[in-house]
Order: sequence, then C-alpha cells, then structure tokens
Amino acid sequence: MFNPLAPKLLAELIGTFAFVFIGAGAAAIVGQGVGLPGIAAIAFAHGLTIMVFVFAYGAVSGGHFNPAVTIGVLAAGAMRAGEAIGYIISQLVGGVIGALLLAAVLGGTATGLGTPALAHDLALGHTTVTITPGIGFVIEAVLAFFLVTVVLETAVAGRAGNLAPLAIGMTLTLNIMMGGPLTGAPFNPARALGPMIATGDLSNAWLYVAAPIVGALAAAIVHMGIAGLAAQPATAQARVPASSPAE
Repeated sequence: MFNPLAPKLLAELIGTFAFVFIGAGAAAIVGQGVGLPGIAAIAFAHGLTIMVFVFAYGAVSGGHFNPAVTIGVLAAGAMRAGEAIGYIISQLVGGVIGALLLAAVLGGTATGLGTPALAHDLALGHTTVTITPGIGFVIEAVLAFFLVTVVLETAVAGRAGNLAPLAIGMTLTLNIMMGGPLTGAPFNPARALGPMIATGDLSNAWLYVAAPIVGALAAAIVHMGIAGLAAQPATAQARVPASSPAE
C-alpha cells in the first residue's frame, strides 16, 4: 500500500545527508582561521547544497533539511505534528549518516568533521572576541530566525515562485559568512549533532539544538503576525461607510 509520507521522509533524509556531507565536509577540509575566502567557500558549500536539493525535493517534501525549519513550519500551521516528527527523525538520521561517511572518507575524526564550536580569542581588528554560550545562543537563534522567515515567506507562502530555493540558499550563505567564525553557524540541529555524534564531542550541544528552535518559533510568530496585519487593512477598508467624513 502506498504511504504518502514515505517519499517525503526519504527526501528529507537524503537532503540532510547531502547537506552535512558537503557542508560539514567543506568546513573540515578548509579548516579554521583561513580568513574571508575560506569562510566564503564554506558558506557557499552549504548554501548551494541547500539550494539544489530544495530545487530537487521541494515539490516532494518542501525541502526542509533542518529540524528548526520543520518546527517553524509546524508552528505556523503549515503541517501536522505527526508529519513533523517523522521529518525531524529523518533529518537527524541523515545528518548522522553524512557525518559518519565523512569520518570514513577523511580517515577518522582528527579534522573535527565540521563540528561547530564557539569562537575563543577570535581576532577582530585590534581586539579579540570570545563567544560565550549566552551570546552564541543569541547568534544561533537570530540566524535561524532569518532562515525560517525566508522559508515561510517564500516557499510556504508561495510568494517567490520558483525562486524560493535560491532565496533560501542565499540566506544560508549570508548567515554563515557572518556567523561562521563566531559559532560555526549551523543553526540546524541535524547539521550540528551529526558531526558531534560522529566525533563524540557534544560541547554546547544544548545550545545548537535549543537556539535554532527558539529562532524558528519566533519566525513563525512573526510570520503569522504579518499575515494578520496584512489582512487587517482590507477588512477595515471594507467597513468604511460610503459617505465617510473624509469625503
């Protein structure tokens, strides 16, 4: 018997697997402390991967590939809870498989496999910056807010048409260019936990799971608020009497 959820879950698993294998793989290969060109390479590896797989699987599953995105879509009322749970499990499994394959390809875990980490004594101009867990939480939440906002306002609301995957991929790229040196910028629990589990390094795992969810919920609230405000003027205008005082 045909299960309409099965192709969606498979699409989410494959897309997240590809995202971690390519994105985290690029981070592991490029390494840290490589300056803007290296950060840009890592950012585009993530952004382009998401873009092409949203193009490939968007019509199948919506192309979430991120538990935070799924939670944001669920909170916005655009999917059912049971379906969302299946998506999240598939995404987490895909992320772990991608990281384990990376470990096999790169010969172990010595490279870190692109595991995100908070910056310590990062040189910024004439000073250095250390990102505390509190600041890191805010950064990850804000980056997830941006991503989920774009997903909701383009792919879910249907405002960008066929260009939604491009908007989502570019948002991911820009987010990583800014946040990559600070937190590693996964803003995706599956992208963070995959390499963490494969390396056995669960440092600040709570942050990388909780912060994107907070950002996603905030994006869903704003999305529904904007939708409500956008509908309000039309309703109010319809109630204005034909002979209003302004006339």
